Amino acid sequence: MRALIDAFLGHLEEERNLSAHTVRAYRGDLERFLDFLGRRFLDQDPATVRPEQIDPLAVRSFLAAQARDGLGRRSQGRALSALKSFFRFACRVGALAANPAARVPTPKAPKTLPRHLRPGEIETLLEAPAGDGALARRDRALLELLYATGVRIAEAIGLDWRDLDWAGRTLRVTGKGDKERMVPFGRPALEALRAWRELWPELRRRSSDHDEPVFLNARGGRLTDRSARRIVDRWVEAAALARGVHPHTLRHTFATHLLEAGADLRAIQELLGHASLATTQRYTHVDLDRLLTVYRESHPRARAGEE
Repeated sequence: MRALIDAFLGHLEEERNLSAHTVRAYRGDLERFLDFLGRRFLDQDPATVRPEQIDPLAVRSFLAAQARDGLGRRSQGRALSALKSFFRFACRVGALAANPAARVPTPKAPKTLPRHLRPGEIETLLEAPAGDGALARRDRALLELLYATGVRIAEAIGLDWRDLDWAGRTLRVTGKGDKERMVPFGRPALEALRAWRELWPELRRRSSDHDEPVFLNARGGRLTDRSARRIVDRWVEAAALARGVHPHTLRHTFATHLLEAGADLRAIQELLGHASLATTQRYTHVDLDRLLTVYRESHPRARAGEE
């Protein structure tokens, strides 16, 4: 079973070009499932579990155990998705005759609205990095770019200077599945990037790498995902914004502000790099929520009888 899991993860990484983060998530879900099978369902060493021992009851029991252990429905759904993909692969390579997870229903996750910042809040955040040093300029450029383009944090830190078209104010982004897209950005982001570019060589001299990443750490190397998140966290705290604001919040804010200004959902889908329009349609719920709030606070009849 472990050899089959390793083969599946190799398939995800090499043939489907999934990100290292996604592959790690699949690995975690599959290893938890294997451990559950051996220690709690089949009562045997997990290393000895064979694919043919797994049936729909085993899959359902695993999800039930995850729920008892406090795992949320969204995480349960992700684990089931990993199992279904794994078993499809097992059937394809001849390790199983049928997918035991195929008819197991996905736990319904509660519908939650993406967190986003209002215009005043985003302005406060963008103005938070103080000073004119290299790192302050870098942080302003990072925050401006995240809000101006809606790119994922991994996409932002993966940018090289050659990916930017200064004259056209566009950048070439490599997203999930190595899919490329072109994303425009505005003048404030352009000015922040130019200011950062002036001092970029000051940090880059500390590194011997030959590529030219846009965002550098203090040692001159490419900024990591974790470091970029810490930068956002630091300035969120400095701006005294509400808890729960993270890099993806800027992506949600970008999409929500476009929608509120009348942008077409299809255009927002393209800018965000969403494979499915259904993913983008979450923002219609955000806009509806905003409209209902405005209505309840503003319309005389909405508050009638509340006093």
